[in-house]
Amino acid sequence: MPLIPRIEDYADDLTAIRRDFHQHPEIGFQEVRTSGIVAELLESWGIAVTRGLGKTGVVGVLEGRGPGRTIGLRADMDALPMDELTNLPFASRTEGVFHGCGHDGHTTMLLGAARYLAETRDFDGRVVFIFQPAEEGLGGARAMIADGLFEQFPVDEIYGLHNSPFTGPGEVRIKPGIAMAGAEFFDIDVRGKGSHGAAPHVGRDPVVIGASLVGELQTIVSRNLNATHPVVLSVTQFHGGSAYNVIPDSVRLSGTIRYFEREDRDLVVDRMRTICAGLALAHGCEIELDVRNVFDVLVNDADRAEDLISVAGTVVGTDLVSKGTEPVMGSEDMADMLAVVPGAYFTVGHAGNVPLHNPGFILDDAILPVGASIFARLVEARGAA
Repeated sequence: MPLIPRIEDYADDLTAIRRDFHQHPEIGFQEVRTSGIVAELLESWGIAVTRGLGKTGVVGVLEGRGPGRTIGLRADMDALPMDELTNLPFASRTEGVFHGCGHDGHTTMLLGAARYLAETRDFDGRVVFIFQPAEEGLGGARAMIADGLFEQFPVDEIYGLHNSPFTGPGEVRIKPGIAMAGAEFFDIDVRGKGSHGAAPHVGRDPVVIGASLVGELQTIVSRNLNATHPVVLSVTQFHGGSAYNVIPDSVRLSGTIRYFEREDRDLVVDRMRTICAGLALAHGCEIELDVRNVFDVLVNDADRAEDLISVAGTVVGTDLVSKGTEPVMGSEDMADMLAVVPGAYFTVGHAGNVPLHNPGFILDDAILPVGASIFARLVEARGAA
């Protein structure tokens, strides 16, 4: 695997950085320590740094040796609000917070590319390093964009990556065009009338109403949408009650909708509102639905995807680079950046088979020089005008 030799030379440094981030995870918009380390490292390498975009975001700018394109490279920094069960010697020291998606690795890979590019300056144009907060459903990309990211730091194209335990080590995969689903999060409050558990007839049981609601919501995709349109509606939370013998006044249901076409999303939400209104009328209760967009559909620019394939092949070998044939239902808020600037978002495989967002997930540190090398080669190849 022809990684950049200089990056391989300091691979141990990258591992140390990544494991430090892993031990000190921070959730979205609270990445104060992480972003501080990122900024200090960039500055130590002679890279101009701007802090505070999107609250805790960091942007670094590095000029090349001559005129050319401006290339954006983006990594996310936040961890997940979940416990870690890996028993690693560098496991999270913060209870209930864990880098269970590998963002510590993404941040480190971009730092590795930044160090190399700052040392060599063997590229034309300019590179903008974007370290984004709050990717995990909190709108970090939108916050940076709202703070003027692309007005202050305009880029011609942008690239980002995600680790993947689902493909072999070093395998690079990209899906041109529509690649990842858009996502809505929803909350449904069912407000009935509480009563003693032995006398449900004097109340309006929101638990039973909520249970009926879960079943009704599952008919939307199967009975209202064209069967050839991929859509997922999942109820993932059901909260209510505090005692064995008390029927509560209210319950809350929460979940997500995933889709590739806006029209499908609109149909699903319309049916949800109709079902909620119907059950409220039928049971004599109040049902309130709140739906909010969290991720847009991620669309990779076809030309930039081809550029990425070509560049990645020089790093991992052409036999380890492939085009995805189907979009995935997972979502990613780099979609918001790709809606403004053409670019490509890709995955890099690593050893291990524990899925993302699992308390036992372990990132393989061998991926760090791979991602850093791909990022660096993208700048060297694409910066020339």
